[in-house]
Amino acid sequence: MEDLSVMKNDVLRGPLPEKIIDFHVHLFPDKLFDAIWTYFEKDYGMDVIHRLYANQCIEYLRTKGVGTIVYSNYAHKKGVAPYLNTWNRELLDRTEDVYCFAAFHPDDDNALEKARDIARHPKVLGFKLQLLVQRFYPHDERLYGLYEMAMEMNKRILFHVGTGPVGNKYVGFDNFNKLLKRYPGLPANIAHMGALEFREFFDLLDVHDRLYFDTAFCFLPRTAQMYNLGGDLLEHYKDRLLYGSDFPNIIFPAEEEIDCLVRMELSKEFYERVFYTNGRHLISQHSPENHQVI
Repeated sequence: MEDLSVMKNDVLRGPLPEKIIDFHVHLFPDKLFDAIWTYFEKDYGMDVIHRLYANQCIEYLRTKGVGTIVYSNYAHKKGVAPYLNTWNRELLDRTEDVYCFAAFHPDDDNALEKARDIARHPKVLGFKLQLLVQRFYPHDERLYGLYEMAMEMNKRILFHVGTGPVGNKYVGFDNFNKLLKRYPGLPANIAHMGALEFREFFDLLDVHDRLYFDTAFCFLPRTAQMYNLGGDLLEHYKDRLLYGSDFPNIIFPAEEEIDCLVRMELSKEFYERVFYTNGRHLISQHSPENHQVI
């Protein structure tokens, strides 16, 4: 575990807002975090360096200039989502300026009823589907009820549906495009900007105005930087991008991705929108403004 007492309170560099919104954080109960880190190491060969539990993650991010945190977790099998969402509710109720994409698994008993219940929480923005791990397609008919409920309740779906940094048959542009043909107005966030099929996913933004992308894991220089289409494309779609760190489940220091984005020397408006304004806009759209924080 990292020793928080020796961490520097770094000042964010360059054109970034004084406080940023991190729209892609992972928070899990301790035992699930331990299992995930072991899985990353054994199956992906990735050594997660920020092995911090939920409260430590929040504390660490606060020292790095993060104001609002939007986190998610996901149910890797039947029966896990109700446990996670009970945990989510408790964390949200006791923690200021933290929002959540809750867990869902289509095989749970009364899955939609339970999803509707947690979606009523004012700090739940929607649901996370981690298709690589959960091993079902985005266009699986068992998910149609969730999508329709999300649109009815003004919530969003956060998809891990890209092929990077690793993939399987359940992810990829073609699978996600099949879903959009049925639900073209689905309010959705695409993790990792759709990596590795960046061009195909970015083209969707021209026709689906309720899609947003987050930057998580795309600008880590020591991974050969997955995103490689240049700054002009990022500038063009700056209204639809959200900064995300993927914290703590990353294999290099979280600051490296911010440094990489700053070194691209994009417009001041880009950094304001991606690191703050776009995130604040989505939160205000999908969470009641006057909620009670305990």
